[in-house]
Amino acid sequence: MIAELFRSQPEIALFASLAFGYLIGSFKIGPIQLGGVCGTLIVSLLLGQTGARLSPDLKNIAFALFIFALGFTGGPQFFANVGRGWRYGVLSIVEIVSVLTLVMIAVAVLHLDPGTAAGLLAGAATESAVIGTASEAVAKLGLPDADTVRLQANIVTAYSVSYLFGLITIVLFTSQFAALLLRVNLREEAERVWRKLGGGDSLGEGERLAAPALVGRAFRVGRAAGLSVGAFEAQYGHNLTIEEIERGGATLALAPGLVLAADDLVLVGGRREALIEAAPALGEEVASGHHFSTALADMVDVVLTRKDAHGATIRQLRERADPEQGRGIYIAAVTRLENRIPALPGTELNRGDVLTLVGAKADVLRGAKRLGYLLPATLKTDFVYLGLGVLVGMAIGRLSGTFGGVTLALGTGGGCLLSGLLFGWLRSFHPIVGSLPPAAAQILKDFGLATFIAAVGLSAGPDAIKLVHQYGLALPVAGILLVLVPGLLSLWIGRAFLKLDPPMLLGAIAGQQCSTPAISALVGVTGNSTPVIGYTITYALSNILLPLMGPVVVGLAAQFKG
Repeated sequence: MIAELFRSQPEIALFASLAFGYLIGSFKIGPIQLGGVCGTLIVSLLLGQTGARLSPDLKNIAFALFIFALGFTGGPQFFANVGRGWRYGVLSIVEIVSVLTLVMIAVAVLHLDPGTAAGLLAGAATESAVIGTASEAVAKLGLPDADTVRLQANIVTAYSVSYLFGLITIVLFTSQFAALLLRVNLREEAERVWRKLGGGDSLGEGERLAAPALVGRAFRVGRAAGLSVGAFEAQYGHNLTIEEIERGGATLALAPGLVLAADDLVLVGGRREALIEAAPALGEEVASGHHFSTALADMVDVVLTRKDAHGATIRQLRERADPEQGRGIYIAAVTRLENRIPALPGTELNRGDVLTLVGAKADVLRGAKRLGYLLPATLKTDFVYLGLGVLVGMAIGRLSGTFGGVTLALGTGGGCLLSGLLFGWLRSFHPIVGSLPPAAAQILKDFGLATFIAAVGLSAGPDAIKLVHQYGLALPVAGILLVLVPGLLSLWIGRAFLKLDPPMLLGAIAGQQCSTPAISALVGVTGNSTPVIGYTITYALSNILLPLMGPVVVGLAAQFKG
């Protein structure tokens, strides 16, 4: 009866796959968490035994929206990192070359069909988008319908088997074993890098929240009497700002040339380290309950587009700014590809970063105009831009070519990925068009991918058990090797030749595998977020390059089998 219900109303199977899949994916054992996509795949494979099938059109639309949104959100960072992030980019190239080589060795040794080979790549590299690009490539091989369905099912099954073992391997490798091979203490190394970036004491995550980097305090002027406001702020590298001055009960109009007098009450905001250093020179701190308005009260998010800011550190950005123009503006957070990276003086900024500015309202708005554009608070999506982007992607996807006897076609997935990259990059130059709010982009990615995965999982259900019986332990072992070999190569190249600091290097290895659980576990081990700096660069590159490898693997494996 339940099977008949699923067959007659496949939308029930879809939402059951999403609900129970994300429930399973939410469970965590140590640092290991399957995630909603893998959970959805497992549930849909089980429900697929009932014969429930979703329309291929729904599957194609869901994947097109997911892959376009993926490219759109990553476009500015991808192009920013292609040039300046070359040292980390080398690691993404190591990943691509080594996994392609290993997959083709597996094809030769295990006699894998194109679908199983592509699924092995997708699972071991923990890159779900490969399923879509490879499935389209299989459909273009010109095989009978039954063979096409079987190979597409093999992609999903091979992915589900190798994903679990690949995930466990990359988490343990980056957070545990790599440090032993490098003979370093990761927490101490992360502390050293944090200090090198100008972060002062690197405390645990909870402790840093209790002692924020940006603070406001009130003082009664003592030793600083006789100094002008501008001269006092310059003494501390403009890392603090006198926000208000009260003299004899009256609030004074602030100006750089205004001279501080004994017993003035001043409200000072800025970086905690600068305030701690300046406190003895200022005078006695007064109760926090004084009637001053709150310092650093306003906060805005700004997308960085300014050319000369790309590649500069936060410290350099402040040094280059005119003191009056930069006065009272502080970067409280840097978000890159939806990940927070340390907003420290030595942190290098990239075009497309989202900077959280804090300060007085007039100051942060002035800073936003000079650095880029305000991240709009609108919830509206520009469907003209979105629709045109997907159409352009579909047109690009129709292009194909033959290279060395191997026919390659991008398909809708590869085309929409490239189109998303282009449209996202163009919008960073012209922000008044093409609004796709982060929350909207995230739902397109999450729901689009989960729906696509559920659709292919339901269709693959009956063939899944056959493939597992056919290869047994070979796929799990291959999945582990596809993680370990690129990881070891990157560890050696990154340390011996690229001279990368261990926390950033291991973060980059997690990023080249597109593994969010790995970076989460690594941050927990290091005690601060320095590994995320390396992670975001390789994640941006591998997240784009790996899906494009789906058609390549299918083409090469088909040629080999032929």
